[in-house]
Amino acid sequence: MAAPGMAPISVSLDLPTSGAGTTEALLAAMLHASEGVSDLIFSPGRPPQVEIHGQLIPVQVPRLPVLTADHTRHIASDLIASNKQAISTLREQGACDISYSLAGKARFRVNVFIQRGSCAIVMRVIPTDIPDFTALNLPSRLAEVADLKSGIALVTGPLGCGKSSTLAAILDHINSEHSYHIITIEDPIEFLHNHKNSTIHQRELHSDAPSVSLALRAALRQSPKVIVIGEVRDRETIEIVLDAADTGHLVLSSMNTLDASKTVERIVGSFSPAEQWSVRNRLAKSFRYIVSQRLIPRADGVGRIPVVEILKANQQTRDCIETGEHEGHTLLACIKSGSAEGMQHFDAEIEKLVRAGMVDLDTAVNCAINPSQLRQTLGM
Repeated sequence: MAAPGMAPISVSLDLPTSGAGTTEALLAAMLHASEGVSDLIFSPGRPPQVEIHGQLIPVQVPRLPVLTADHTRHIASDLIASNKQAISTLREQGACDISYSLAGKARFRVNVFIQRGSCAIVMRVIPTDIPDFTALNLPSRLAEVADLKSGIALVTGPLGCGKSSTLAAILDHINSEHSYHIITIEDPIEFLHNHKNSTIHQRELHSDAPSVSLALRAALRQSPKVIVIGEVRDRETIEIVLDAADTGHLVLSSMNTLDASKTVERIVGSFSPAEQWSVRNRLAKSFRYIVSQRLIPRADGVGRIPVVEILKANQQTRDCIETGEHEGHTLLACIKSGSAEGMQHFDAEIEKLVRAGMVDLDTAVNCAINPSQLRQTLGM
């Protein structure tokens, strides 16, 4: 069933009987079924689905009311094509990531995975145009990240909150404003960046490099000023990121963590207790920004709006990371006291959106870090 208030979408489609043309025609029809499509989802036993503003909507396709295991297997095969590394990864690990282009229409970040013995596919739509801060409704002060000379800047948040778009906007600003050598390491490549004032090389895992760690170590010998890593996932990557920052590089990346405090906790927790003091010390010296974001529903029901927390490096935040958080000495407290320096925290930003009529109270309270405090502050 469709989400409340959102009816199934019908498309007119003359499907070819077989071959990759069938998949391409289906993707094109689903993509253009409605504005705001962010994901295409194919699962046996369900019709093709699109995600619009966080809600799944079935797409009614003539002669294809419900997908079978054969359907999803053929779609996965068309998407993977002759990518031997992806085929091997899917067989060995049960899932693989690839990029896919629909000529002249769109690019996708694709995850093919095995569930209950059959294939399922999730395709994230990657905008053709690289967004800027205004288009993404992000604080203009994030442009300051693009002017950093060295250190680590992380964009964090839950899955599907727009981290990749924010990173792309920051990178495009660097590309436009500075004459740097930039290397990206992505799994897979999402936004395609052309050379502007900077020279930018984009490397995709498995096709251009076998692993993040090897690509990162190679990058340190390729004279970049800026290194962009699609996502920091493990201890080895964290170690090399710290090494790169220590040697004067600017490193940009993302993590699937909810806020600045959880980000530091995850980084430090990746190491043994004996190593954690040293990691805290290095991170305190090298971090410059931790930008955390979430998407919350708008009051008018038209899409979602980002809420952004910004932690900047200063003496207080460095001390908090190095010594660890405790009562009265937390990163959240540092952010609150650092508002004059451009720091901001989730609940204060949510409060502004409620007062501006852009987010309703119930949504705000459900999304707040401290719901009771937010309700009290709003006097509602």
